[in-house]
Amino acid sequence: MNTEQGRDPTLPLWRAAVLLRVLTLLFALGVIAYHLEEYRLPWLALVMGGVMIVWTAVIAVRYLRPAERLLAFTVVDLVVCCAVMTSSLLVLTPQQLAGEPVPLVPTVWVTGVVAAGAVAAGPVAGGVFGAAVAACNFGVRGYVDTDLTRDLMLLVGVGFVLGLAASTSRRSAARLAIALRTEAATAERERLARSIHDSVLQVLAHVRRRGTELGGDAAELAKLAGEQEIALRALVSSAPASTESGAADLGARLKFLETERVSVSVPATPVPLPATTANELTSAVREALVNVGKHAGATARAWVLLEDLGSDIVVSVRDDGVGIPPGRMAEAEQEGRMGIARSLRGRIAELGGSVTLETAPGEGVEWELRVPR
Repeated sequence: MNTEQGRDPTLPLWRAAVLLRVLTLLFALGVIAYHLEEYRLPWLALVMGGVMIVWTAVIAVRYLRPAERLLAFTVVDLVVCCAVMTSSLLVLTPQQLAGEPVPLVPTVWVTGVVAAGAVAAGPVAGGVFGAAVAACNFGVRGYVDTDLTRDLMLLVGVGFVLGLAASTSRRSAARLAIALRTEAATAERERLARSIHDSVLQVLAHVRRRGTELGGDAAELAKLAGEQEIALRALVSSAPASTESGAADLGARLKFLETERVSVSVPATPVPLPATTANELTSAVREALVNVGKHAGATARAWVLLEDLGSDIVVSVRDDGVGIPPGRMAEAEQEGRMGIARSLRGRIAELGGSVTLETAPGEGVEWELRVPR
């Protein structure tokens, strides 16, 4: 129930509930004083007034310091309120209970427990608390009429609405906390990006240029430096890969794989998936790209395309290399070379997805990895 800062976002509602209980207590005490001489047992009415005073002080202390497991205390509060209502069977005369304009001993004081239950546990609990108070009212009065039914509808309705407001407040506070953490992470990321741009990226760019100019072995170093420069630029420019809710943006993770020979295209909006699913898909794509580097040819390029189809996530990995001859995959499996079978097909099968391969000699290779959301 508490936020990260230790403050319940529904604390203003708890304060309002306590204020409501205090105001209704004053009204109830005034009603007891007004009808005291008419009661069958005036002393019991005074005792119940004292009980309401003490209990109001107790709930004020408890509700102004909300914490976990507060619902159990609100149930005790409900029992106390119903007990005070039931005392009206002894305090009031049968005629006063049967229809004379004499309210029960606690009068509207008991409505405060409906607000407490709603704020503690949401709209359903608020409606249940309202129905419980109304049922007790029916039982003590011993009859049902339009006025009592109206009270039932009001109690249930108010409990449901207050519970909805409390639940909305908690959800909004949680989203705000995540937004603030994301904003802080983004600011730190931008600071690191500026630092990297002013140091590491400039060094890599210089190495790439000089290595290309010198040629020979230095050209190979220049090529590697260029690939790392592209990967690092993608890393510092992409959105955070994970969120506080445990989900991960698959698009952001795939962008990390972009190099001079690998182009990655992802939707403009995040593609959130469970972190485990995103990790497995990213690893499968990485394995496919490794195979491009090993077998597609020295000058082959690769393209990664991420598509969010709603119910399915599809990742295509295509290259313009030499392709795979017919039967080569089966031969590799017979020779014990199970990299593709285990890394791609195995990973995707564990996610409940499927893998499709399209290839021909001289026409490159295209893997389609399809996983249900």
